[in-house]
Amino acid sequence: MTTLGAVFRPQLAPERLRAVAELADEVGLEELWLWEDCFREGGISTAAAALAWTERVRVGVGLLPVPLRNVAMTAMEAASLHRMFPGRAILGVGHGVQDWMGQVGARAESPLTLLREHLVALRALLGGERVTTEGRYVRLDDVALDWPPRGPVEVLAGATGPRTVRLTGEAADGTILTADTSPEGVRRARRLIDEGRAAAGRTGESHKVVVYLLAATGAGAGERVRADLVAEGVDGEAEVGVAGDAGAVAKAVQRLAEAGADSVILQPTSDEPDPEGFVRFVAEEVRPLVP
Repeated sequence: MTTLGAVFRPQLAPERLRAVAELADEVGLEELWLWEDCFREGGISTAAAALAWTERVRVGVGLLPVPLRNVAMTAMEAASLHRMFPGRAILGVGHGVQDWMGQVGARAESPLTLLREHLVALRALLGGERVTTEGRYVRLDDVALDWPPRGPVEVLAGATGPRTVRLTGEAADGTILTADTSPEGVRRARRLIDEGRAAAGRTGESHKVVVYLLAATGAGAGERVRADLVAEGVDGEAEVGVAGDAGAVAKAVQRLAEAGADSVILQPTSDEPDPEGFVRFVAEEVRPLVP
């Protein structure tokens, strides 16, 4: 079965999160995803709050930009969430928007190298290993978590370009694809992921693919979706985004699932007038139509 979720966009004030998270729990939404967009809301702090306010909904963070964090701190925070809320935290990392990283003096000369080193060290630390490494960016000397997760946990990575997508197959447990990814884009990503997995000898392991899908319903839905796509510089002819009723949205979800997506996370437009209503729409109207 395709996992379905919704995004709480960071254009909303942090104090709006509690009502949305509690509603997501109440209506049976499978996953609520948060973003750590500069310079809006912290991913770990909001995820911890959402998990504490709820009982069953899984909470994803996509993405934590690795240039902003020492990998040991990422591991400590991730392990704490996994131990306090077993099976409910989903964490993804990425190399961050380079302009934003430049604004805070954290832009790496080789974002791909940094992401690779961070992923390798993070997965080892969360796996309970003691790590010593001297990389270009990641340096650890005999570091191990006192409180690692009690069992295996997934580390996801966000990717857009082909080299980064291939890297997620090599070094991550799953891949997060942005909302400008068409069904054909998902197929291409799956091929690149498989190349990376083969290169790393990981063909026997599962690899989750999460795809955001820009969606809107109700009055003016089409205009709102088009405005967001234009703002992101997406070609108007691209097979991305969906506007319409639950049936139309479910069909768009299914196209992505058939292309290789395991989870489709519905992303409201930046000007979504009713975030709570959007969550209810996803859980109560779209979910029953998605196999």
